Amino acid sequence: MTHNELLKNLALKNDSKIVFIVLDGIGGHPLAPSGKTELETAFTPNLDKLASRSISGLSIPIEPGITPGSGPGHLALFGYNPFEHNIGRGVLAALGIGFPLKPSDIAARINFCSVDSDGIITDRRAGRIPTSVCAQLTKELQKIKIKGAEIFVRPIRDHRATLIIRATGLGGDISDSDPQKEGFKPKPLIGENAGSKKTIKIVDQFLEKSQKILANKKPANMILLRGFAKYRKFPTMTEFFQLNPACIASYPMYKGVARLIGMKIIEGAETLDDEIRLFKENFHHHDFFFIHVKKTDSAGEDGNFKEKIKAIEEFDKKLTKILRLHPDVIVITGDHSTPSILKSHSWHPVPLLIYSKYCRPDANKNFGESHCLRGGLGIINAQNIMSLALANALKLEKFGA
Repeated sequence: MTHNELLKNLALKNDSKIVFIVLDGIGGHPLAPSGKTELETAFTPNLDKLASRSISGLSIPIEPGITPGSGPGHLALFGYNPFEHNIGRGVLAALGIGFPLKPSDIAARINFCSVDSDGIITDRRAGRIPTSVCAQLTKELQKIKIKGAEIFVRPIRDHRATLIIRATGLGGDISDSDPQKEGFKPKPLIGENAGSKKTIKIVDQFLEKSQKILANKKPANMILLRGFAKYRKFPTMTEFFQLNPACIASYPMYKGVARLIGMKIIEGAETLDDEIRLFKENFHHHDFFFIHVKKTDSAGEDGNFKEKIKAIEEFDKKLTKILRLHPDVIVITGDHSTPSILKSHSWHPVPLLIYSKYCRPDANKNFGESHCLRGGLGIINAQNIMSLALANALKLEKFGA
């Protein structure tokens, strides 16, 4: 019996409300060996007060030493086996903007980037161009025509867009062109099976034509592609856990993860204040809420230690507005760590706290990596967070006689 099958057999429906607050990339690392992480440096009286009433620990999103992508990192948080249910970021990006994917479609995530005269990547995110500029550029790329395929190019947010290819016999088992680092040229696409090779022939034509269109643009004069995938249906959280779940997020990719597993997408969130307002307005309509906070991750990826502290402190100031509604279970964690010192996702375990009136609080009085390391949960697999949340919400039956 798999983990999900076990929970499916034990899940109960009741009125208890669970809130998962995902501070994207919250895990950090000191800038100096004797220093503190971003979370430990931040002034977080509200998180610390909640931690004193909670049980805490660290979670491993995938396996020890494995750096997770955002997709598998979130799916693990929601109780899905990240190996069994892994899917490329392209599908998540397309679902995030509500694109009506067909089973035969191949989707990929686009990053607008900057390259120099030699084709070397100087900025993987083109300075995080505004969404309005992204929309203009995707409109130009949408004009590209390729014989034997339909091409759809849609803006997402900032420097991100999505490419959808519609044709018969396509495969999505394709490597990324994004080397994940500046100072390199985009990588050639590689695919092993016939369907993937057919897709690559189409995409290579698209890239060639895109390069001509973008050549004189600044700063976004090239694109990178990642997360090629074909859409497939996943079991929903209602099917697995008897939940009526909702997602409140500003970035489309996270809406895509949520839509993939059957959450209702509550639209209209651009800021943290928007997310909290929508949470209040919909509190009585759902029993599970996923609230996503992006700024912590963006600052970490930019290598901005101070900005990540600022994002954490901004969230802390507004946490009380969520707590005033008295949800039965509160989970605060991240989908992965994004230390500013690395400017990227990392393998480091992620701080975690779980609050409920049944949580058996530990001795921690602060929410930070070193404190969570001593917490009552220890170091656990992220996939087990959902079962702990359901248990604290009294949503699981006893196993066995």
